[in-house]
Amino acid sequence: MADGSLELQGAVVARLKAYPAVAALVGLRVYDHIPDNPAFPYISIGPVTEVDDSADCIIGSEVTFQIDAWSREPGFVQARRIANAVRAALHGQEFNLPTNALASFEFTYRRDFRDPDGLTSHSVIVFTASIEASLST
Repeated sequence: MADGSLELQGAVVARLKAYPAVAALVGLRVYDHIPDNPAFPYISIGPVTEVDDSADCIIGSEVTFQIDAWSREPGFVQARRIANAVRAALHGQEFNLPTNALASFEFTYRRDFRDPDGLTSHSVIVFTASIEASLST
């Protein structure tokens, strides 16, 4: 059985890199693994939580998917602009996954805060997805 959350992550990263409003703010700096000394601003894939959401004859998962926006611009303006672009790019998106089926992908919440270094603005954007597993692989 193919990992639905991994398939979803690939689709999300591709969508973010291709979405004009996101690309205008961060270019192609959308990372699963943040490089040493990254150029700001950028987006990273945060924690993913998957819980069973199976029903009769369907193996399913509810996936909580976190995306992080990082900025060194003073204040929260740039980080919030990135967060809003991420939301616009992804909320309600109907991703075609290679093996599994995505039933929904919805914005859940956003949290903005300053990192402990005192320089970095950080927006956490959380989405909830419902994935139905394909048993063929």
